[in-house]
Amino acid sequence: MKTIHLNRDNLRIWQEQAEPTVMALGCFDGLHIGHCEVILTAMEKAKEKKVQLAVMSFFPHPKTVLTNGKKQIRYLMPLSEKEKRLQSLGVDVFYIVDFDIEFASLSPEQFVVQYLAQLGVIHAVAGFDFCYGSRGAGNLDRLNRDSEGRIDITKVEKVTYRGEKISSSCIRERLLAGNVEELPHFMGSFYEVKCDWDGIELTPQPYYTLPAPGCYAVTLKNKLNSLKTEIVVLPSPSHDVPTLTCTREIPPSLKGELSIVWQSLIMEEAVEAVDKRKLTHSF
Repeated sequence: MKTIHLNRDNLRIWQEQAEPTVMALGCFDGLHIGHCEVILTAMEKAKEKKVQLAVMSFFPHPKTVLTNGKKQIRYLMPLSEKEKRLQSLGVDVFYIVDFDIEFASLSPEQFVVQYLAQLGVIHAVAGFDFCYGSRGAGNLDRLNRDSEGRIDITKVEKVTYRGEKISSSCIRERLLAGNVEELPHFMGSFYEVKCDWDGIELTPQPYYTLPAPGCYAVTLKNKLNSLKTEIVVLPSPSHDVPTLTCTREIPPSLKGELSIVWQSLIMEEAVEAVDKRKLTHSF
């Protein structure tokens, strides 16, 4: 898979090199079940038309840029992890668009022409509520017209669980409430956070959202080994990254990069959990 960091300075270069593609559009933070439905629909169209499958995402999150940083979005995964996941899904080209005020100011027609039609897009696939252009004035119902008939579209209808739309926002809400056991219904698997473990301290990598303070049943794992244990999440005094404390000693076999797989909330009050369980190892 080719990953292209796209901005106004290199846009012309990539336009000149573009080949015909079917493109899936969206932020795709967390790559939940709804996102995968969009990408798999685009994949079927790409096979049908015998062209490459492309995905276009945007970074930083549009809401952060459009509010001048007043609204900070808690990301569900870093771009590097998103890249790995998309490659595993069979995506050929991954465009990461530099989302800034100038890009946000493009008219819907300018976005469609410059970032889709001139990048070789012949068919666009997105969720039913995808919007584009200044103030989100563009939507899938007008994309074909904005491209002057050059791009066909497929609208993926709302994907739900028990009547609730599956979205990155509802996943964040559950994480921040500690309801990690519900996440497989929205993500297709338990939520994982990549961390660095040096034998003393475990540091979550950037662009993940840690669950609410509490004690959780988790699995720690790397490529070769795993450990079922419990982790306590404590708020940081500096309101930065929360402190993580483990109820069991972490073996040397897990040293390095590992993942925390969050499976269920055991106890909501993390301070009480630390006191009651008399933890034997901290990181």
